[in-house]
Amino acid sequence: MRHLIPSYIRVPVIFFTIAGLVEYFVESGDKPAFIEQPIILLFLLLVLLVLIGIEGIVGSLDNILFQSLDEKSKERYLASRTKSPQFTKAKAIYSKLLGKQKPIEEEGEIILDHNYDGIKELDNNLPPWWVYSFYISIVFAVIYMVRYHVFNADDQFVEYEIEYAEANAAIEEYKRTAKGLVDFNTVELLTETSDLNAGKKIFETNCVACHKADGGGSIGPNLTDKHWILGGGIKNVFKTVSQGGRDGKGMISWKKEGLSPLEIAQVASYVLQFQGTTPAEPKAAEGDIWVDENAESPENMDTESTEESAEDSAEETTDTAETVVSNN
Repeated sequence: MRHLIPSYIRVPVIFFTIAGLVEYFVESGDKPAFIEQPIILLFLLLVLLVLIGIEGIVGSLDNILFQSLDEKSKERYLASRTKSPQFTKAKAIYSKLLGKQKPIEEEGEIILDHNYDGIKELDNNLPPWWVYSFYISIVFAVIYMVRYHVFNADDQFVEYEIEYAEANAAIEEYKRTAKGLVDFNTVELLTETSDLNAGKKIFETNCVACHKADGGGSIGPNLTDKHWILGGGIKNVFKTVSQGGRDGKGMISWKKEGLSPLEIAQVASYVLQFQGTTPAEPKAAEGDIWVDENAESPENMDTESTEESAEDSAEETTDTAETVVSNN
């Protein structure tokens, strides 16, 4: 097999295979590994020298062994080197595609009577590969014309717009579901145990000094009551933690302190777990009672229930009156 592939092909293939494996397994960021780590470049140069050395040594041994053979053995060896049964079919296909061409010695028989500044034209037959390619191009042109100019299929511009719209939709869906890309408008309350545990760890590391471990409040406000200075709910709490509190006397911006959007969402969700709990030493309420306008309040629900009951009673009274009148 070694004799079938020349060394000028074998050495580069092996070298670039090793270089590719090194690049795949060595972490180097955006730069190639041999640039990020010069020792790798030295290693690859050493590998190249070793490969070239091996080829030189093997070639020298092969030549020495060949010179030690007698004439008949040399002929048999050369005959075995020239035979390549693996490529017999490939050569047959190549010869068939090339077609029958006149050898150089017989070109005088097919020279046409055309002479352009000493340039003469031969009446050679077109090679089959060229003829087949020409026929295939004609068939392709007919199919293309019928598909796009008769049946008006989507051309590349329409396909681009469709793919562009699908890509934008996929990006928006990813942004909506990816926790690490949340912002004030897309954040939602996290309820998974892993997220709440992560939020608790962040709270205990950064927030206990101002709000106490039970959320009762110290320098910062009480987190267990219904009063909020800058609004409650996951969106407002996320915004407050991210951008900071009131200028000059409020909480710092934890976004500037290095917390990621996911970490802010986690700690904001954990903070909301204090609602309704009873701290050991609760601080006096600050701010206003915050009501979620998007949620249905019990009062509205009671009002709606009362109105429905009144309507039902009125209908029952009307039905009863109609029944009495009909009996009379």
